[in-house]
This record gives sequence, structure tokens and C-alpha cells, in this order.
Amino acid sequence: MKVWIPHEHGQSLLGDLPAGATVEVAAEPDRLPSPVADVRFWVPPFLAEAKTADLLRELPDLEVVQLLTAGADAWVGRIPPGVTLCDARGVHDSGTSEWVVAAILAHLRSFPAHVRAQDRREWAYREVAPTDELAGKRVLIVGAGSIGTALKARLAPFEVGLTLVARTARPGVHAVTELPRLLPEADVVVLLVPLTEHTRGLVDEDFLAAMRDGALLVNAARGPVAQTKALVAELGTGRISAVLDVTDPEPLPADNPLWAMPNVLLTPHVAGSVQGLLARAYRLVGDQIRRYAAGEPPTNVVVEGY
Repeated sequence: MKVWIPHEHGQSLLGDLPAGATVEVAAEPDRLPSPVADVRFWVPPFLAEAKTADLLRELPDLEVVQLLTAGADAWVGRIPPGVTLCDARGVHDSGTSEWVVAAILAHLRSFPAHVRAQDRREWAYREVAPTDELAGKRVLIVGAGSIGTALKARLAPFEVGLTLVARTARPGVHAVTELPRLLPEADVVVLLVPLTEHTRGLVDEDFLAAMRDGALLVNAARGPVAQTKALVAELGTGRISAVLDVTDPEPLPADNPLWAMPNVLLTPHVAGSVQGLLARAYRLVGDQIRRYAAGEPPTNVVVEGY
């Protein structure tokens, strides 16, 4: 069987593979390494463009698609019958949860203002101090999956109050239907949900209006989880603030008002893009290949968009 992966050095990260598995590098969908026959296992490029999924129609023997992303929204509904879609759940836990902690601290400790002062070569103590602090804050994590759980562990030492929300309630986790009651109580609201038909546009005018004055919204999920028009309107009042790693659309157009708002910090979808990503990702890929070759069911199978 043939296995296609998107990184040349990924081959050295897979570990021992079963006999008969041939690994080839398919970094670009319009430059394939060999004929498509017998490609059974395909790993598309990280953050692949939508057109990459068009290659699915050209792989007649494909049985498993293993993503390098935690989100599968670009692929759900496009997978042919008989093909199993798997995400990279667990691979991005450390990178993305670290970004969220950094985002919260950067906002609360006024790092953007410090950077602007440094650009002016100005010692701006009186302008900035005293800053806010994370200790004592109430943090609402919307999305209690693998990354949400990792974030909870990383925030716990900061002496914060933590509340988790998921699709349905379970011990220690509230249901998403409770958000209207929970949002006004939170100082920080973190979005970590996958993009599905249920979460698209979740952050709308009502969601934002329910947030308390001075609260911080952190989006490390997907851009369309938040309605851009509603974000621009609410953040434009200065009543709340936001740190956004994702936007709708991406890249965010240069004329979008979010760029110029002093209460908004933007990063270009980099939360999961860390140096340790590929090593973790290809360990998962190697495990999945070995499971497939042994006739065992893969892990991280995407069901109903999750």
C-alpha cells in the first residue's frame, strides 16, 4: 500500500512501519509523486486549502484520511463512502493551550501597549501601570475537548475560577445551552469549539452583549465561530476586548476595522504552529498507519464533525 504525507522529513518521524508500506511525499495536490493507484492512506498538508480536498475524487483506493489539524471542518461532508476521516486530536493540545494562556496574559498585563511604547522609545510606566492580573479571574472555556482540558490544567495554577462548556452537560462540564447564564459571570471567555453547523456563528450579537463590561474574548477555535460583523460592532464600542488567532475571512482584509482597534490583539492563525508540532503529528500518523496495516480501527475518527 502507498501512504502519502506532505513533509519530506516526516518520513523519519513515523517510526517503524509494516512491510509493504511505501511512504511518498505529496506536498502539493498538483504535483503528485506517483500514479494514484494503491494510495490507501493520505495525510493532507497542514492547514490545506479547500481545493486540496478535490484530490479525494482522484484516489480510487483511498481508505483513510489522517489530518494534521484538530479541526476537520474543511473535510466534513466531502469524504467519499468507505473512507475514514481522522483528525489530529491531542497533537495541538500543548501549542494551542499555551497560546491561549499567552494571549490572556498579554492582554491583562498590557503587552500591546508596552510594545507600542517601545516603538516610540518611551518609558510609559504612568501610561500603563498598574496593569490588570490573571489571579482571581473567572475563565469560561467554551469547548471542553482535548485542548480545552489541556488549557484547564495550564490555567489552574494561576488561581482562577474555571468553568467548562460543551455540547452536552457531563460531570464538571456545563451544556452550551447554559451560556446565556454563564457569560455575564466570566472575565475571560475562551473559544475552543470545532467549526460545525451547530457552532458556526455561535458568537453573535446576543452572545457578545451577554459578556460583562471589561471582559476578554479569546478565539482559538475557527474564525466563523464568531460573526465578524457582530465582533466589529461590539468591539468598536470598547466595552469588551478580544485576542483573535482566527478570523472570518482569513487572511483578514487590510481594511477590516479590527486591525486598528486598540482593544484587539490579532495573530495570524499561529496558535498550533509550534516547533514540536510535526514530531507529535507524525507519531500519531505512524501509529495510525500501523493500526491500519494490522486491521485495527483507527483512533480520532471524526463523527458528526468532531
